[in-house]
Amino acid sequence: MGLLKTILYLLVFYYVFTFLARLLAPFLIKKAAETIQKKAEQQFGYQQPKSGVREGETIIDKAPRKDQQGKDTVGEYVDFEEID
Repeated sequence: MGLLKTILYLLVFYYVFTFLARLLAPFLIKKAAETIQKKAEQQFGYQQPKSGVREGETIIDKAPRKDQQGKDTVGEYVDFEEID
């Protein structure tokens, strides 16, 4: 009789545990993701821009230089003929 009680208790514990895990898992995962995100922001010094920048606006700090060399000055073309 003791063996059947033990098996019954294990089964009840298993089903209660899986039920609670399904209810609490999304909450726990969300909290863990928020914690990881906060740690990453602190580590990399990420700060939200607070001055007149709207969401979706792009800011370019440095414009590309105009005097960049084009593909024409990459090298010299050498014409060749195939010899049999």
